[in-house]
Amino acid sequence: MREISVKVITEEIAKMCVQANHYLSKDMDEALKQATESEESPLGKKILNQLQENLKIADQEMIPICQDTGMAVVFMEIGQDVHFVDGNLEDAINEGVRTGYTDGFLRKSVVGDPIERMNTKDNTPAVVHYSIVPGDKVKITFAPKGFGSENMSRVFMLKPADGIEGVKNAILTAVKDAGPNACPPMVVGVGIGGTFEKSAIMAKQALTRELSEKPEIPWVRDLEEEMLEKINGLGIGPGGLGGRTTALVVNINTYATHIAGLPVAINICCHVNRHVVKVI
Repeated sequence: MREISVKVITEEIAKMCVQANHYLSKDMDEALKQATESEESPLGKKILNQLQENLKIADQEMIPICQDTGMAVVFMEIGQDVHFVDGNLEDAINEGVRTGYTDGFLRKSVVGDPIERMNTKDNTPAVVHYSIVPGDKVKITFAPKGFGSENMSRVFMLKPADGIEGVKNAILTAVKDAGPNACPPMVVGVGIGGTFEKSAIMAKQALTRELSEKPEIPWVRDLEEEMLEKINGLGIGPGGLGGRTTALVVNINTYATHIAGLPVAINICCHVNRHVVKVI
């Protein structure tokens, strides 16, 4: 059994809040540069170059890459041989978010009640997803989610008879409806299978997958490629002003499901697709 102080979790998450909001991950940076080179629309290329300039300014002047510094989403993969000490884990996670957003001068966007809407003033509470895995390590994925793109996400409870064509139509429908509101070029996370909530969590987690990682299941890999091609054929383009670069990538996760169902969730993220991973 390995003991880990929750104080370490607080410290790491505080750092991750700042890192995720100021620096694009390496894979996303490379994808954006490739898109800038390949975009054929003059206006689309101009917008992509402006996005690159924005990232450069954020890096040089240490300011957030987007004014919406998001709601904190945290995926905790906890080794079953880990024992946390010195306090409550979820309290420690929220303390990390509180510290990171306050000391990092990041915008606080969370309201404590969805109807009364009083700002909590420290961007807590975070949305935390836990999973227990083999081993004695803890993998933290921190993904601040802006709501321009989050609001464009969808869940479709399809019938099994809708099949793969129904899945394709659901993905395209979500992207078409999102249009410029998701700040394209976007990243499209998709969850297929499970239940209502499982599909949504899979779609969210798909956004954090390294772009170089490809699914092992052949039909899933083929579907990602086909959907990216079809989405980029919609003509929405960078900033919604036309072009071939509507999406940078489509990432799909799948899970077993019930004989009577075919849940499909689409979680859309803007071009920065902020996420940081830390293994303790």
